[in-house]
Amino acid sequence: MKQGKKRLLESKGYKVSSTEEFLGLTDEESAYIETKVLLAKSFKELRQSKRVSQTEMSKMIGSSQSRVAKMEAGDPSVSTDLLFKGMFALGATRKDISRALTARKAA
Repeated sequence: MKQGKKRLLESKGYKVSSTEEFLGLTDEESAYIETKVLLAKSFKELRQSKRVSQTEMSKMIGSSQSRVAKMEAGDPSVSTDLLFKGMFALGATRKDISRALTARKAA
């Protein structure tokens, strides 16, 4: 948030805090969520770059199209195991995944 907007809100009596503070997340929980979001985003980008449809992807990992959509959306019901499985099924290496997780921050 821009500082000007933050000051304006605070001057009106609003409390401005981070998502972590609002939800009461520990540093570990916040890092886990950020990692999962980055993994989901990387999975979607890789699937699209390989021109694989969600339906085709679901067959590759033995799941459903709706599950693949949830994977890409970072749905909390999706395990990191399934995200890793999807990345590996698309041909990603551990090095590719490591690079994806360290190259950028979650939005």
